[in-house]
Amino acid sequence: MQTVRRTMAQALLGFLAAQRVRRDGREFPLFGGVFGIFGHGNVAGLGQALEEQNELRFYQARNEQAMVHTAVAYAKQHRRLRVMACTTSIGPGATNLCTGAAGATINRLPVLLLPGDVFASRRPGPVLQQLEHPNSQDLSVNDCLRPVSKYWDRINRPEQLLTSLPEALRVLTSPAETGAVTVALPQDVQAEAFDYPASFFEPRVHRIPRPLPEEELLVEAARLLAAAKRPLVIVGGGVWYSEAEEELAALCTDGVLPAAETQAGKGMLAWDHGANLGGLGVTGSAAANLIAAEADLVLCVGTRLSDFTTASKTLFQDPEVRFIGLNLDPADAVKHGALPLCGDAKATLAALRRILVENGAAPRPDYQLRCVELRAAWRAEVDRLTAASRGPRPSQAAVLSAINAFTQPEDTMVCAAGSMPGDLHKLWRASAPGQYHLEYGYSCMGYELAGGLGVALAKEQGDTIVLVGDGSYLMMHGELLTSLQEHLRLIVVVMVNQAFASIDALSRGLGSAGFGNRFRQRGPSGQLDGPPLAVDFAANAASLGCLAENVGSLEDLRVALAKARAADRTTVIAIETDPLHTVPGFHAWWDVPVAEVSSSEAVRAARTRYEQQREKERWYR
Repeated sequence: MQTVRRTMAQALLGFLAAQRVRRDGREFPLFGGVFGIFGHGNVAGLGQALEEQNELRFYQARNEQAMVHTAVAYAKQHRRLRVMACTTSIGPGATNLCTGAAGATINRLPVLLLPGDVFASRRPGPVLQQLEHPNSQDLSVNDCLRPVSKYWDRINRPEQLLTSLPEALRVLTSPAETGAVTVALPQDVQAEAFDYPASFFEPRVHRIPRPLPEEELLVEAARLLAAAKRPLVIVGGGVWYSEAEEELAALCTDGVLPAAETQAGKGMLAWDHGANLGGLGVTGSAAANLIAAEADLVLCVGTRLSDFTTASKTLFQDPEVRFIGLNLDPADAVKHGALPLCGDAKATLAALRRILVENGAAPRPDYQLRCVELRAAWRAEVDRLTAASRGPRPSQAAVLSAINAFTQPEDTMVCAAGSMPGDLHKLWRASAPGQYHLEYGYSCMGYELAGGLGVALAKEQGDTIVLVGDGSYLMMHGELLTSLQEHLRLIVVVMVNQAFASIDALSRGLGSAGFGNRFRQRGPSGQLDGPPLAVDFAANAASLGCLAENVGSLEDLRVALAKARAADRTTVIAIETDPLHTVPGFHAWWDVPVAEVSSSEAVRAARTRYEQQREKERWYR
């Protein structure tokens, strides 16, 4: 057997560089590069190996959590067909990965984490940053990553790569099992050499299959769809990952099926497609939520049916409602007692359409007319909500509408937590798949700028437009510098409302007063009720080297956006919005428990409303 002598770190990179992915006849390298911040634990092992090779590009990050967000956004933009790796030191760098790893696993997105670890030999221990646990010598801070990883391993001997890495790649390339994969690398083992089989470094092609459910289940699902009087399709992120948008549109058109979008599924149908009712659930449209309340059959395509989508299981009110779950993950396919279609969305939707067309779907003229009327009424409501503001500051809805009008089909808008995702889900008119990029499975503040960087790395054409609130910007904006370093132009709009606005509004809706959510100085009362904290976000961004400006009106915003598109580097535009001019919810409720005992009359009233709404929650069969 021919062998190659390499250190464990060199062998790891050689193996990653040889991995390829193939789907529908297209083949390309699986790994797009390695993000990293070096410290003791990875600088002399993986750092040395990265320095002497030229197959995997190294990207310098500013924050370990941020680099995971960037890697995840890169994978999402590539529909889970390409992956980034992230390396850190053994201490705080490793634990900083946890938040990003949780987001990756919750959102079913692949990322390879390579944190340094303490000495496997234990000879110099305890080393700097080592966790000394009283119950085990085998625990390190990297064990924090176990519950947020879909696969976790520690390489205590260099030859263990031979069995660990193929398993890691199996999970990374599995559409059903993917998420964060962690391979912890003790710093002494990284530098140890081993005679690896030369075949370990030969190109390996991971073929992404398109499995179909059993024919009997397909026929039953088609029968239910044809017989339903009030069917509804929920469009989830699985449509994007499967590249199934054309099959979805064809099924909805030929089967005369209305559709509603989750955050991850938004844009899979163009906003003006005849079947599209808009967003569904807590942040959804009036049209989609009213139809959902009446639906007698729900086809769930590539969604995990979170509480925001189902309005905490209060949205579907027909007592006989049935569900069909189309998903590669069996655990998601059976939710709400659904008829499970465990298969690829693209292949399965095409098969369902074929059977429906062959057998003919029953006409539903009254239901179709109701969907048309509700859709038209919702479009008029969006126009009203996004109209010019009444006060001196524009509303957030009006600002989003102006950015939406500026955005071209090949552009990608990136956002995450806060008040904007709710408004975007209702108001943004996505004209093409891939234009709408929201991280809302984990709703992670700080994702926006890092995620925008990952999208820009993955895109071949069009601009990346990042929408971020002032709260998220203050949490994590260092990747602006990385965008300049890599000559990746972002167009960033910072919404300045001097608050954690989403939770401020939630607090007020539950009878409280927005306690602890506004950006205020501590006042004479001892509370955070003094003057607002004045932050010049444009000056902050300019200090990093970005182009930046503050704007005060919608017209100024439009001018600034046009300048940003013509610029040679990242531009940050800050605009103050009216925090009191908000977009309401429409026919959906979110279960957030209210204090059962309170001296506040407003809280007691909110508790009464809460108990009334909770009675609508139901267990689906």
